[in-house]
Amino acid sequence: MSRALVLAEKGRGKVHPNPMVGAVLVRGTSKIAEGYHRAFGEAHAEVDALRKAGQKARGSTLYVNLEPCSHWGKTPPCVDALIEAGVKRVVAAMRDPNPQVSGQGFAALKKQGVAVTRGVLEQEAVALNRAFVTWVTRHRPYVTMKVASSIDGRTATITGESKWITSEASRAQGYRLRAQVDAVAVGAYTVLKDNPSLTAHGWGRNPVRIVFAGRRKIPRTYNIFRGSTPAWVIQGHRGSAGVRKALRHLARQGIAHLLVEGGLTLQRSFLDAGVVDEVIWFMAPMIMGHARRLKDVKRLSHMRVTRVGEDLCLQGLFRPSGK
Repeated sequence: MSRALVLAEKGRGKVHPNPMVGAVLVRGTSKIAEGYHRAFGEAHAEVDALRKAGQKARGSTLYVNLEPCSHWGKTPPCVDALIEAGVKRVVAAMRDPNPQVSGQGFAALKKQGVAVTRGVLEQEAVALNRAFVTWVTRHRPYVTMKVASSIDGRTATITGESKWITSEASRAQGYRLRAQVDAVAVGAYTVLKDNPSLTAHGWGRNPVRIVFAGRRKIPRTYNIFRGSTPAWVIQGHRGSAGVRKALRHLARQGIAHLLVEGGLTLQRSFLDAGVVDEVIWFMAPMIMGHARRLKDVKRLSHMRVTRVGEDLCLQGLFRPSGK
């Protein structure tokens, strides 16, 4: 099952709106074949593994991190393929939360004499597909909030200068995050001030770009509207209730994982609405205070981060300033 989870991870950012799934076929202690869901519309993990195994699949055991599907979508039901191939046992990490499948895949297998075991590494499997689980059970996207700030929590100088607070490596990690989600959202002020493109900058698939504009108008000349990737402007929907309503709408449009970036007003609205599921915080080794320019900010070196109970302790040395 551990191997199935590793295989499933390979589909991150490519299989939406399907979940990430990996599959391993074994007989006794020998692996026969393995597969994973590579991209939306392509073969599911179980079928990928069965095709590689051929006749060797008969009498084997399948390890898969999600209940095999029992309904037609872009591809035929995986349950039918498993039964036809003669697989004798299926070990699944978790039940599919999708109401179209939930429990029906297991029931169909058992009806045809296939032994079913479930719950192996279930917590790990749920964590892997947490965005998919949130989308189908709570009818809203899974929300990751990304913050980039100084140690004292500032995201810009008092004059608004913010490029760049964090390092090039941190920005690259942020681009990779964009490639792993369905959409990235910012507020109108961020667009008007920074004119970002909100793309993955070559690190993978570009997400849908979303602006929570409130009552502001966003000219179509801005970078967010350039390129082939869709850009959506959400007018109104202010405050907690507005955010929750917008998320329900985005879920109906197929957005299962939303990355919320700047600015502070938008982030506060999401936090107040209680819909932030995960926070990723990039903290630069600097104390910004009331600096007007980034080049005047006090930076620290020899940074060390330790955990004290539930707290984090940051320790560093101010770089010599010549004073």
